[in-house]
Amino acid sequence: MVEASESEFRGPKQINHVALSVSTELLSQQGRADLASFFEDVFGWAELDMMTIDGQRMIFSVNSYDRFVFLLADESPMSCPSGLPGDHFGVQVDSLDELNIVLARAEAFQADDVRVEILPYAVEDHTVLKLHAFYVRYLLPMSIEVQYFELTSG
Repeated sequence: MVEASESEFRGPKQINHVALSVSTELLSQQGRADLASFFEDVFGWAELDMMTIDGQRMIFSVNSYDRFVFLLADESPMSCPSGLPGDHFGVQVDSLDELNIVLARAEAFQADDVRVEILPYAVEDHTVLKLHAFYVRYLLPMSIEVQYFELTSG
């Protein structure tokens, strides 16, 4: 175990999960199947079947045992402004190629399911950093921003 002194520790540096309240209907057998298909095909996230409760709970592993998206049914589920980007959370990839792979997967899924919303790829140039990103939403109240951080010599 690594020990840190109070003066050295600034605070947590990583978010490990996002929890969203959604409708009971979305966590029905069909809704879960739709979500599982999308998140597996586009992001590679696996449903943690042993944690699923029909109509109540669904959890996706975000390619690691300690990172996950937690969906919980609620009579008053969260709602977010319509339109992208809207309320969202971000995921980071390690290369521009990886960002393009996720975007291509989202576009392929969208070709078969019009419920997929995509805000096209864009680059924000901040001189020493270029932020490559696009937004995607599928059935959940929040969208997901997929980001690649390119450090430049600027």
